[in-house]
Amino acid sequence: MSSINYDLKKIKAFLFDVDGVLSKDVVSLHPNGEPMRTVNIKDGYAMQLAVKHGYHVGIITGGNTEAVKVRFDRLGVQHIYMASSVKKHDFQDFLNKSGLSADEVIYAGDDIPDYEVMKRVGLSVAPADAAPEIKAIAKYISHKDGGEGIARDVIEQTMKAQGKWMGEEAFGW
Repeated sequence: MSSINYDLKKIKAFLFDVDGVLSKDVVSLHPNGEPMRTVNIKDGYAMQLAVKHGYHVGIITGGNTEAVKVRFDRLGVQHIYMASSVKKHDFQDFLNKSGLSADEVIYAGDDIPDYEVMKRVGLSVAPADAAPEIKAIAKYISHKDGGEGIARDVIEQTMKAQGKWMGEEAFGW
């Protein structure tokens, strides 16, 4: 049984912010000034499984580091928007390219730059430690903090609702 109050059977896409959602909201800095992030392995597993099942999976991030792009490319993530200064524009580009409607999309964000996208999607998701303004508009607030399994939480609940979670594809990377 899902803890999400939304018709998960209509979901066809998962979009995520990176910093504060797929990684912690605190990053170490490399001596060259590059932010160094940690990512949740279970998020990665769920994302690649969703790709294998034909879901559209993407990130929309203000960050612009090669490591982030490489990580999500390797998981099969098809829609990667880096250095996104106004996320609603990249979200519209995603809708145009995917042919989906906004109500078929989950977007998880944690801070003010995510606000406009979260107001437009079918299911807006916030980590437990999101900014108050984001939690106020989120339709689902995960029990997970940013970087601790947000993608796994929503992908698993959605795929279970659609009867796709423990299929043959689940037993490998």
